[in-house]
Amino acid sequence: MNRRTVVGITVVLLLGAGLAAVLALRAPTVDAITVQAAPLVRTLQFSARVATLSRVEIGSTITGRVQQVLVQEGQSVRQGEPLVQLEADEQRSALAQAVAAERQAQARLAGLRSTGRTSSQAALAQAQATLRTAQASLGRAEQLVAQGFYSKAQLDESRRAVAVAQAQYQSAQAQLQANADAGSDIAQAQAQAEAARAATASAQARLEQTQLRAPLPGQVLQRTVEPGQIVQAGKALLRLALAGPTQLVAQVDERFLDQLQTGQPASVVADAFPAQAFAARVLSIAPTVDAQRGAVEVKLSLEQQAPAYLREDMTLSVEVETARREQALALPLSALHSGSTPSSQQATVLVLDQGRAQPRNLRLGLRTLDAVEVLDGLRPGDTVLHSASLPAGQRVQTRPLVWTPGTALSASAAAGKPGGDAGSAMTNAMGR
Repeated sequence: MNRRTVVGITVVLLLGAGLAAVLALRAPTVDAITVQAAPLVRTLQFSARVATLSRVEIGSTITGRVQQVLVQEGQSVRQGEPLVQLEADEQRSALAQAVAAERQAQARLAGLRSTGRTSSQAALAQAQATLRTAQASLGRAEQLVAQGFYSKAQLDESRRAVAVAQAQYQSAQAQLQANADAGSDIAQAQAQAEAARAATASAQARLEQTQLRAPLPGQVLQRTVEPGQIVQAGKALLRLALAGPTQLVAQVDERFLDQLQTGQPASVVADAFPAQAFAARVLSIAPTVDAQRGAVEVKLSLEQQAPAYLREDMTLSVEVETARREQALALPLSALHSGSTPSSQQATVLVLDQGRAQPRNLRLGLRTLDAVEVLDGLRPGDTVLHSASLPAGQRVQTRPLVWTPGTALSASAAAGKPGGDAGSAMTNAMGR
């Protein structure tokens, strides 16, 4: 090889190197993410309130004046414990009168069964003896009339005496039957005794209505009555939260209904006690949607005993874990091509292939607020360009980003300083 040839080759190499340097300088630098498997968690956040299993309003069934209020707000009460006492002088007098009437009816019934029955038996025996005497007198009168010693008028008088005696005897028999256990007098007396007994029970019930008692164990939530107040029937005087499991009730936007299922775990925290979180679980999801608010009612049960600081109707922040992937290839949503719709299961990204930006079609899975699971189209170690504006085939230079699901793409992340824990929160801000 002569000197001229060597010089020519050297010039070509220098020109090629210069051209490569120029092209390198013209290639844009874009952020790039190296795809790696990592945990991906989707959660749903909303506000809830504390509610017991059931509440009841305690009111009077009669009109009256309040004599005494026996409980205060926040007080725990036992089943049957007196809560409010109304004035009851009139009801006590009515009960005493009913009791006296009942005793009188019972005494009459007892008299019919004892002395009345004995008297009826004696009257029957007397009527029977009178009838026999009258019949004997009639027989003698018939003989004497036949012998001519008595007139016909005297015979008629004897017959009338027998008829009267027979009537008295039948009356005595009827009276004795009436005084028997199945007799009419006993039945009437028993009916009167039952009526008196019912009147006593009614008077007792009216007296008991003057005292309001707790139907079940619970806690007094609200008191709207004071001594001396005139109360009307049906007006609520106290509101009780009955003892039972504490539940959390929330109104969740219907857009997130497809993410919720019964049994999902949740973490709950109160703003006033942020360091004392406790666990809960989705208990039920209402079958209907509130048309006015576009929300569905969700109830959660506590996994352990309710914290002491919980109060009825207290507002809490709830975070429900709605989906989890222990190991998933994930990308930030911002890396998807602008033509990809949020709900689509297909998307396009740009990947680095031999120094150039090349489109790649993906099949997507679980989505969170800022990340998406890649089911097909990428492998661990692939480099995805965080730019959707590059044309296909564009030569690029990359600037590596450190990103995991749940962290923001920021300068600190680009410098290799992850800015958060793994996991992603899908937030539904319900407000208070």
